[in-house]
Amino acid sequence: MSVHRPSRLVQIWGRLRSADWLLMLCVFTLLLLGLSAIYSVELSQEASGFLHVKKQLIAAVVGVICFLFVTLSNYKLLQNYALALYCLCTSLLVLVLLFGETIRGSQGWFVFGGVSFQPVELMKIALVITLSTYFVRRAARPLRWRSIVESGLIVLLPVMLVLLEPDFGSASVLVGTWFLFLIFVGIPWRYLVSIVVVLVALFIFSWFFLFADYQRSRILTFVDPSVDPLDQGYNVTQAIIAIGSGGLLGSGLGFGTQSQLKFLPESQTDFIFAVIAEELGLLGVLLVLGSFAFLLFRLGRHAMNARDDFTSYLVLGSGAVFFLQFLVNIGMNLGLFPVTGIGLPLVSYGGSSLLTMLVLVGIVESIAIRRPIADSGSRMVS
Repeated sequence: MSVHRPSRLVQIWGRLRSADWLLMLCVFTLLLLGLSAIYSVELSQEASGFLHVKKQLIAAVVGVICFLFVTLSNYKLLQNYALALYCLCTSLLVLVLLFGETIRGSQGWFVFGGVSFQPVELMKIALVITLSTYFVRRAARPLRWRSIVESGLIVLLPVMLVLLEPDFGSASVLVGTWFLFLIFVGIPWRYLVSIVVVLVALFIFSWFFLFADYQRSRILTFVDPSVDPLDQGYNVTQAIIAIGSGGLLGSGLGFGTQSQLKFLPESQTDFIFAVIAEELGLLGVLLVLGSFAFLLFRLGRHAMNARDDFTSYLVLGSGAVFFLQFLVNIGMNLGLFPVTGIGLPLVSYGGSSLLTMLVLVGIVESIAIRRPIADSGSRMVS
């Protein structure tokens, strides 16, 4: 007598039922806010045909497909592909320096027809996987200089390539991710202070030999906006005006003076938070901040409930990328950090960044749907 086996769709739905739906709700909320803000900005652009909205929707569809694929795959297999992913992404960073297109002063893009792709976004995923694998397989506990130097060299190569583009913002995220990994794994304070000194020395070296003129200008403007009031200082000033003018309920989508009258630069990417603050007011700001806070809270819970170090490091590394980009972007909009071209995760326009963030969420969901299975004593599904 044959045993009836559930269909493939039923099996997939059975797995997805165990997913973290609260985490996905946060992701959906941020995606919706981003698309709404991008649509609002394009209302003021004549004959735009809402091209950016359409591209972002296509990127979201592709990202969701990748998200589902990663979610339904066994995340533990990522250990086996860590080196290959790292080498692939490093090779792409080399190739983009040779054959890439320059956009907004950075030669960090491959352009195929009307589609652009930024390899450094993939490197963020590869670095999380590579560092998680390294600290599980090679690092001693507590951390010693050898492990710190070896992991630092893993990060140094892509960071140097990204700085050559130059893309200081993405390089900062890569370094920050490594730095947070060291804290997660457990580094003695005396080592931590030494690393800070080295990073400061690296910053000084980069200032004189690696940074482009516009990057130095951004940093100087951050220290004193009056240095360049009509260019870099202007950007931050207009963002602060937009945020302050939002009030409680905002002016409404499509009715923001700073964004619609084009006072606010890079309104779909770097300063999309200012658009949301102006047009949706304090309620929109709280929705953005609350969604990110709850997203990071859910990631923290998954890390605490992880059954092994690799799983914990994967979640913490994914959370580090989200946290750093969120912190830098909000800081840029409020004038607390220099303008570095880092978008707001899941919200800012940009297909490469959106794809990266959805893949990282997919890794966390892959962990979430397997934890109940493991807890019940059942065999883990690959």
